Amino acid sequence: MKKKIVYEYMEKNELNIELVMQDFINYIYIIIKNASNNLTAEDIEEITSDVFLTVWNNRQKLDIEKALSPYIAGITKNLIKKKYRSSKTFENIEDYEGKLIGIEGIDLYSEEDEQNEVIIKELKKLKEEDKKIFMMFYYEYKKIKEISNILDISESKVKMKLHRIRKKLRQNLKGGI
Repeated sequence: MKKKIVYEYMEKNELNIELVMQDFINYIYIIIKNASNNLTAEDIEEITSDVFLTVWNNRQKLDIEKALSPYIAGITKNLIKKKYRSSKTFENIEDYEGKLIGIEGIDLYSEEDEQNEVIIKELKKLKEEDKKIFMMFYYEYKKIKEISNILDISESKVKMKLHRIRKKLRQNLKGGI
């Protein structure tokens, strides 16, 4: 498929969403299938619909001089992440007991209950702000910038706190506390 710029999808100064859907439905499906094998057909359909809805809702923000495919790819990937986040969001630390599967980016997951207990015990010891940072980053999959804005602290402070929490958890897991 030739990369078409947004302007080529315009009709009477309005985005022709039907043409966009026709040209990009297979492209979106391929992105979703490459990103995940464990989404249901309903999930795939929901993400695909949401991609087109997002494009439509943001049509005024599109740069008519740029290709539409990277924009659609970005929306699709973000919606896939959002789908995973929504199934892994919890409210309290107690809700995580036995549910530590899915933490990404750190070596905390263990199939052994003893290690899960160590993690939960250490998380309960954290200051409230540290707990919030940890939960937002690893369970709600918020970005450092988002956490910084929500808690009204600097991005470097968020990064440092995450580093210290991970370091402490790793030490305690290795030490078998």
